Amino acid sequence: MLKPLGDRVIVTVDKEEEKTVGGIVLANNAKEKPQTAEVVAVGAGSITEDGKTLPMHIKVGDKVLFDKYAGSNVKFDDTDYLILHEKDIMAIVEK
Repeated sequence: MLKPLGDRVIVTVDKEEEKTVGGIVLANNAKEKPQTAEVVAVGAGSITEDGKTLPMHIKVGDKVLFDKYAGSNVKFDDTDYLILHEKDIMAIVEK
């Protein structure tokens, strides 16, 4: 498994919607990039100038909403992941 460093978070992005609410099938170029994901790994947190580690606000299993074009896509063990900085996460989605 991948272990993120610092304030990085590894997520699996939710699947794209294939149809609209009205049932219209979308072409690949018309689909919007999903902005929600599930957190699978969390780094230790960012380190301040005086050497203290700031705790992360995100935990494994959280469903999050992130900036549209944030992060780096990575493929590891045939699974696609997105690596984000904590600052790129806008909200935790609560049910």
